[in-house]
Amino acid sequence: MLRSTNDLKNFVVGATDGEIGHVKDFFFDDERWVVRYLVVETGDWLSSRKVLISPIAISRPEWAERIMSVSITMEQVRNSPDVDTERPVSRQHEMAYIGYYGYPYYWGGAGLWGGGLYPDMMTLGYGGYGLPSAAQILDAETQARADAVRHESDDPHLRSCMTVAGYHIHAIDGDIGHVQGFLVEDGTWAIRYLIVDTSNWWLGHQVLIAPQWIKEVSWHEAAVSVDLTRQAVQDAPPYDSTLLLDRKQELHIYAHHRRAGYWANEMKVGEEVSRVHSQEKTS
Repeated sequence: MLRSTNDLKNFVVGATDGEIGHVKDFFFDDERWVVRYLVVETGDWLSSRKVLISPIAISRPEWAERIMSVSITMEQVRNSPDVDTERPVSRQHEMAYIGYYGYPYYWGGAGLWGGGLYPDMMTLGYGGYGLPSAAQILDAETQARADAVRHESDDPHLRSCMTVAGYHIHAIDGDIGHVQGFLVEDGTWAIRYLIVDTSNWWLGHQVLIAPQWIKEVSWHEAAVSVDLTRQAVQDAPPYDSTLLLDRKQELHIYAHHRRAGYWANEMKVGEEVSRVHSQEKTS
């Protein structure tokens, strides 16, 4: 299911033994367009410190109650590595954070979360896949750690959703609007669409643009260039933020732009993971 990051803001984040705080922002990977961390502002119990929470720790959100439950304790959060969320998060910071919680590295693998995994797939029984073997985890960890050491000074490509909201959108033949928000897939935490407000050109009109249609992002100029014409955007199915987007509507959007849906590739990944696990069970 797809949800807006705007709707997720101010969700309560609950640890196994109490309330951690409220969601204030999201850091996403601008190469794979996946939310890697939630920025959570803690309450008075931790001097309103801002901490990072990985989707790996998050159960599916309870939408009616506006709560996210996480599989960590308040004491773990208290003792977690201090990361300045107002500055770029370095790979060293990520390694310290991920190592502290014992999570697998997401970089260096074929899937959105490395090794063909998703956060939900790290829970026993998801989709019938189950957990990878200890040997697979160790091998993936070794490779990811070596890769991180080689590229520890590189840009980890983490961007703030709050900062990118407001970026101008440039079509092939002119401006079309600005980023209003993002639609994120629960379970994978992949950003499937940018919500684009075109009201400066077409009053009250919002449309969805997939990250795959982006040609370039200029972080310095706060602008996103897309491989679409202004007319194609103007004629695209409008987005209604009061309704949940279903697959039928997504098919309509992709058919309008004559593009292949992202789910085709996701199904291939799932089929490959299923095939690997089937082979392991029979060997």
